[in-house]
Amino acid sequence: MKRLKLCITGLLFTVFAAQANAAIDALACEPEWGALLRELGGDQVRVYNATSALQDPHRIEARPSLIAQARKAEILVCTGAELETGWLPLLLRQSGNAAIQSGKSGYFEAAVQVKRLEVPDRLDRADGDVHASGNPHIHTDPRNITLVAEALASRLAEIDVANAAYYQQRHIDFSQRWQAAIKRWEARAAPLKGVRVVVQHKAFPYLSAWLGLQEVAVLEAKPGLEPSSSQLAAVLARLQAQPARMVIRAAYQHDRPSRWLSEQAKIPDVELPYTVGGSAAATDLFGLFDDTLERLLAAVR
Repeated sequence: MKRLKLCITGLLFTVFAAQANAAIDALACEPEWGALLRELGGDQVRVYNATSALQDPHRIEARPSLIAQARKAEILVCTGAELETGWLPLLLRQSGNAAIQSGKSGYFEAAVQVKRLEVPDRLDRADGDVHASGNPHIHTDPRNITLVAEALASRLAEIDVANAAYYQQRHIDFSQRWQAAIKRWEARAAPLKGVRVVVQHKAFPYLSAWLGLQEVAVLEAKPGLEPSSSQLAAVLARLQAQPARMVIRAAYQHDRPSRWLSEQAKIPDVELPYTVGGSAAATDLFGLFDDTLERLLAAVR
C-alpha cells in the first residue's frame, strides 16, 4: 500500500510539473509581436506568426491553416488600431475560440498601450485607408515597444499564473537590454536629425518622430492606394524646390514608385525591413533597429 501511495504521489507530481511547464500557445498577428512574445515568454510560449515581413499586414487571407492556429491559441497579440480590420474579425469568428475574443484576457492589442500619431479629425472613405484610431505602425519607435512589453508581460502572467515570476524576470532582463540598445541607437542616429525624407506609404511616422526625420512628401496620394504617374510627378516637382535626401519604403512594398522617384530626383531609394524578418539582418527586434539605422545612415553618408 505504501508503495502504491508513493507511485500515485509521483505520478501526480509529474502531471502537475508538466502542467506548470506547459507552453502557452500564442498567435501573433505581426512578426514584431511574435518576436516580443519570444523575448518575454522564452520556452514557456509557443509562437505562431499570422503574417510575414514580406506581406502587407493590412491585407491577409484568413486561410484554413491560420484558423487552425487561432482555434488553439491561448493568447492573440495584434497591433490593433484597425490595422487588421480586413481579416482579423473573420479569423476570430471562424476560430470559435472564446479565449481570444475581444474583451477577453487572451486578446491583446499593442496600440492601446501607446499614444498614437495621426489620429484623423474626420473619417471619409474617399480619403483612402484612414485609421480612426490613428496610425497603427507603432512598432517602428522602440520606445513604444518598451510600453507594449510591460503590458504584455503582465498579460502573460495573468494567463499563466504558475509561471508569473518567470515572465516577470524575462521582462526585467529584456527591459535592461532594450533600454541600453535605445541609448546606443539614439547616439548613433544623431546625423539623421532634421534629414528630409520622402515615404512611399505612411508606415514610418513613429520612426521619424523618434529620429527627428522630416517627412516632406508621401508617394501615395491617399493611404493604401498605389501612387499614380501624376502623383509621382507632383512629388518630383515639389522636390525640385525642396530636395529630400532619400525615399523610404517598407520591404513588403513594391519598389517601382520609389525607384522611379529615386532615379528622377537622384536620391537613394532606401528599403527598410519594417519588421522582424524584413531583411537578413533583422532576425529579432534588436537586429531590426540595428539594420534600420544602418540603412538610413548609409543613405546620408
